[in-house]
Amino acid sequence: MAAAGCVFHRTLTRVRTGTNNNQTPSSSPAVCRESLYVVDVLRYTRDQGSSVYFPQAVLNGDDLFDVILTDGDCRLQVTLDPGLNRLVEQNVLRPGSTLRDATFVPAMSAQRPAFTEASEEMESYRLTSVEVRGQSLRDGEEGARRLDQDSLPWFGSSKPAGPLVPLRATRGVFLPLWNNVDYSGDVWRETPSTDEEEDEVEVEEEEGALRPGVTVSELRDAFLSGHRNVVRSAAQRRLIVRIINKSCLVYYGKPDQWGICPYKAVFEVCDRTGSVCAVLWTSVPLRWYRYLKPGDVISLRCYRVKRHYQMELDDIEISVNSRNPTAHINVLPESSVSPEYLPPEPTYNFLNSEDLVNCPCAALCDVIGLLTFSGRPERMRVKGSRGEELLEYRWLRLEDGASDRPIMVKLFCTSQPETHSRLHPLSVVVCTRLKSIKSADETHGCFFLTNTTYTQVYCTGRGDHSRMTYRKLGPVRLFLQWLRSQDDGQVLSRALIGGSFVSPPPPISLETYMKERRGEPGFLRGAELQRQLEELMYRERRTFCIQATVTMVAYSCRGQEDRCLFWTAQASSRCPSSSSSSSSPRVSHPSPFLPPLPSTPRSFRPPLSSASSSPLSPTSLCSAVSQLTPPPLDHRAGRRKRKQLLRPETPRKRHPLVTLQEEENNQTVILFEASMEFLENTVSDDSEDDDSSVSFVTAPLPLAFTPIAMETLPMRYDHAHREEQAAAVAMGGWVEPGRFDSAFEDYYTLRLRALSDGVTVDAIFLPHSSSFPPLLPHTNTWTSILSHGAFSSHQPPPSPADLINMAAQLTNQRLVCVLEACHLGGGNVELILSRAFHLLH
Repeated sequence: MAAAGCVFHRTLTRVRTGTNNNQTPSSSPAVCRESLYVVDVLRYTRDQGSSVYFPQAVLNGDDLFDVILTDGDCRLQVTLDPGLNRLVEQNVLRPGSTLRDATFVPAMSAQRPAFTEASEEMESYRLTSVEVRGQSLRDGEEGARRLDQDSLPWFGSSKPAGPLVPLRATRGVFLPLWNNVDYSGDVWRETPSTDEEEDEVEVEEEEGALRPGVTVSELRDAFLSGHRNVVRSAAQRRLIVRIINKSCLVYYGKPDQWGICPYKAVFEVCDRTGSVCAVLWTSVPLRWYRYLKPGDVISLRCYRVKRHYQMELDDIEISVNSRNPTAHINVLPESSVSPEYLPPEPTYNFLNSEDLVNCPCAALCDVIGLLTFSGRPERMRVKGSRGEELLEYRWLRLEDGASDRPIMVKLFCTSQPETHSRLHPLSVVVCTRLKSIKSADETHGCFFLTNTTYTQVYCTGRGDHSRMTYRKLGPVRLFLQWLRSQDDGQVLSRALIGGSFVSPPPPISLETYMKERRGEPGFLRGAELQRQLEELMYRERRTFCIQATVTMVAYSCRGQEDRCLFWTAQASSRCPSSSSSSSSPRVSHPSPFLPPLPSTPRSFRPPLSSASSSPLSPTSLCSAVSQLTPPPLDHRAGRRKRKQLLRPETPRKRHPLVTLQEEENNQTVILFEASMEFLENTVSDDSEDDDSSVSFVTAPLPLAFTPIAMETLPMRYDHAHREEQAAAVAMGGWVEPGRFDSAFEDYYTLRLRALSDGVTVDAIFLPHSSSFPPLLPHTNTWTSILSHGAFSSHQPPPSPADLINMAAQLTNQRLVCVLEACHLGGGNVELILSRAFHLLH
C-alpha cells in the first residue's frame, strides 16, 4: 500500500468505501487535479464478457487499453474508457505523457486467467476523461524516465503476482501497440524452461546417438490410410526433424470469442523422408516461438496428427498443444543425432539485383544486401477486413553491387521486433522467402519484394549471420567480396533513414494511373477528403485523389517558413506589371482552409513560425519575386545555391556523420565489421559553398500555412547516433528539431482548391527527393514536374526562383492530384502531393 500522502491515496480512497467482494462500490467519479505520468499503454482485444465492464459505452472497435499511471509514489493500472481510445490510436496519450484532471470511476475486477497467478484483489478503476498536457513529447518522456517506475509500489491492497494481465478481458497477454504480429511483454520467453523430457534425452545421448522412433513418411502413410490408432501410438514416439521455415505469429483473438492465449505459429519441418507443418497452439508459442529458429534440429513427442486445414486432402499437419496431450519439445545438438537420421539443411535461392529484373512475378527468393535506406514504419489497412486491422511495414533499399539498380523491399512485420529495431543503414541484411511484385506500369519496369508467410530477416549486430548456413553459399560470398571493396564514406554519403517515401512510384500518365485504380473509389470532394483525414490512425498511410486547381505555390526552408518565395493567384490582379510572377485576373471567392483535425485537449502540432512584423505590399512582393531568376547553374552549383537560399546569417555548424579512425587504405571499419560476422562460427563543412555569386530576395508570406513536419524529411544516417535515429523514426518515436541533419531542408507547398466544393488544402511537394527507378527525361516545366513527381534526372533542376516565376503556368489548370496522407500523431497529418496530372477541359 502506498503512503497516505500520495496523489492516488488522496484521490481514490474516498471512492473505495463500500467495496464488497469485488462489486462496484460506487459510481461517483473521483477527479485528480494533480499531474500524473503515463508509464505504459497496454492493448488487448475484448472478449464476450468485456461489455459487462462498460455498461454505458459503445464498443465499436476490437481493442481495449489499460494504462499504467504513476504519481511518483506508486503505480496504478487502470482501464481507458472506450470513448478515449482515440487518444491512443492517434498517439496522443502515450508513454511519457503528462495528464491533468484525470477522472476515475471504480469498476469491477475482471476474472484473471488462472495460469498468470495474478491477484484478484487489486483496485480496479476506469479512466473516463483526461487532459493530456505539455507541448513537447520529449519533455514528458524525460519526466517519466526520471522516475524509477519498477521500484515503485502498486496502489491498493496487494501488488500483482506474476506478469500484468488485461483488466477487462480474459486474456493472458497484451498485444503490441501498433500491430498484431509481433510479441509483447516478458511472458514471451527467450529461453524456455527445462522440459521434462530433457533428462531422458541426456540419458540416451550417453548411451549412443539419438534415433527417431517414427518418421514423417510413416506418420503420413498411417494417417492417410485410416490407421488412426497407429498414428496415436506413433505420436508417443520421438520424431526428429529440422526446422526449415518459420512463420510469423498469427493472433486469432476475436471480440466474440473466448481465448486466454489465442496464438498459433507454423513451422515447416523435415526429416530425410519428407516435410510437414508443425503448428504450435495457444500458450506453446509463449515458451518456444522466440527460441526456435530455422536450422534447429528438434525432437517432438506427444503431438497430434491432423488433416492439413489448408492444403490438399492428402496431406497432414502436426498439432503441438499445451494440453490434450501436452507436447514435449527439445532442441538437439546435431552431434547427438545419428548421422543417417540427421535431417537435411534448409535450402536457399539467393538472387542478386541483376537476377531480379527477370524474376517472374510472385516467384520466391532470398536476398542479401547492404542497407542504404531504412524507411520509417507506417501502417496500412488490411484489404477485405472490417477495416480495423492495420499492417505495419517499412521500406528498405539494399545494394549488392551486381547492378546499379537497388533492391527495394516492402517489409512487413515478421515477429522479430528486436531485429527490425536494428535495421540501420550500413547493416548487412538477409531477407528469406520473399516474393517479387511487378508494377503494372511498364514504362518504368518497376518491381519490389515483399513478405510471404515464412519471411525471416537477419541483420548484423545480433549475431544472426554467424550461425546461419547461408554464409557458405556462393552468392553470399560474392556479395561479401564486393562489400569489402566499398568505402564507408561513400556509402555514408547516400545512406538515409526515415522520412516520407512513396514506392512504387505512381505512373507518369493519367491514363495509366486510372487503369491501375480500376475498382477503387473515384475522386473525393474536398469535404470528403477532410473526413477521411480525420479518421486516420497513427502512422496510417492512405492515397487519395481529388480534382483541384493550384492557388498558391511557396518555396520554404525548414524552420524558416516565415521567410519564403511564393506565388499566389489571389494577388495577381494587383501586380499587372509582373507577368512572370502573376496570373491573369480572375474572380476569387474565399475558400475555407482545411481546418486542423480534431485533437485532444492538447495537440502536439508544432507551432507556426512567427510572421514578419512588416510584410511587403502585394505590389512590392510581386516585384521582388520577379527579380529572382538567377543565371543558368550547373547541377551541383544549383543544389548548393538552393541550400544557401534561406540560410541563416550565422550558419549552424554541422557535425561529422561519423568519427572513426581511418585505415591506411582510406577505408573505415563499419562495413568491414559487418562482413566479419559471416566468418564467425558463433559531410563536409558549409564554408565551401560560400562562393555564391547570386543573391536572393525573400519575402514574408502573408498566407499562413503549417510548416513541414520533422518526420517528413529523410535524415542523413549518423552511425555514431544510430540507436537514437532508429528510436526517433520508430512507431511512437519523435524527431527532435535540429537533432539530426536532413537530406534536404527545402520544400514546396502547393495550396489546392477542390473543384467540387472549393475546399482548400495545403500539400507538401518534394521534387528533389530521390526516386526509383530513374525518371524519364522531361522539360522541367510545372506540368512535367508534377506529372513525373520530381525534377528530370537528365538535366540540372530549375532554381526555386525560376519555379516560382513559372508558377503562373498553373493558373486555372484543372489537375488530378494524387495525395499521400500519413497521420504523424496528435492533430498532425502529413499530406504529400506525389503526382498531379493535367486534366483537359
